[in-house]
Amino acid sequence: MRRLGVGLGVLVVALTVEVAAGLASGSLALLSDAGHVLTDVLGMSMALAAILAARREATSRRSPQRTFGVYRAEVLAALANAVLLFGVAGWILVEAFDRLEEPPEVPGTVMLAASLFGLGANLVVFLLLRQGAKESLNVRAAYLEVLADTLGSVGVLVAGAVTVAFGWRYADPVVAVAIGLFVLPRTWKLGRDALRILLQVAPAHIDVSALQGDLAAVPGARDIHDVHVWTLTSGMEVGSVHLRAAPGEREAVLASSRDVLHRGYGLDHVTVQIEDDRSAASCERQW
Repeated sequence: MRRLGVGLGVLVVALTVEVAAGLASGSLALLSDAGHVLTDVLGMSMALAAILAARREATSRRSPQRTFGVYRAEVLAALANAVLLFGVAGWILVEAFDRLEEPPEVPGTVMLAASLFGLGANLVVFLLLRQGAKESLNVRAAYLEVLADTLGSVGVLVAGAVTVAFGWRYADPVVAVAIGLFVLPRTWKLGRDALRILLQVAPAHIDVSALQGDLAAVPGARDIHDVHVWTLTSGMEVGSVHLRAAPGEREAVLASSRDVLHRGYGLDHVTVQIEDDRSAASCERQW
């Protein structure tokens, strides 16, 4: 969390510099990069807020109504971040295509100086978030945006150099289009991953059909039903399953099924309901 806070501070400074330089020079490429930095700032702010809320929930007296705590706050923040980035990228693309018809003159030296500063800031934050991106969806969201901004800063740097060397006015809107097109697919993946969690779709790396087959192969187990596997938040996968067991084998089936879920699928937080013929008949499913 400390690295996230430091990275946020660095990006706020970079955002201020790029917005000022973009408005002063009229560079759309700089403003597009600043727009992406803005989403980084908002995304990292939401990530920090979600992490703080989860920690607070874990250390304070939890409301009995919040049986899962507030872990999903991280996922909601990631989805909001993806929606925001889609909007910014869309605006940049529309504006850039409009400028392609009659590109304005943009001072390349201002673009060079501001992009160098932005590139340095992005590289610092990129290194700060690299490890955390493997553990948290929300930090990964910020990490991907910083990665896009890093490449965006390189693009603005190239556009500034081309403008200074050759006076080619198309360099600015062309780079702005390239940045927008680069960011959109990554934003789509981030939003899709967040929606998968919110819709309680099974994690992509878990084959539910294979899981059911492995449980069905447990000696004494039969009639595997009501299998549910979902992600609560980054790194927290849970599930539930109902099995019928042969008479006298309930404990053995429970132990074996838990072992299958742990060793084969890395699922430790799973509720396994063992039923006999009478309990199964009395628990008719309604949904």
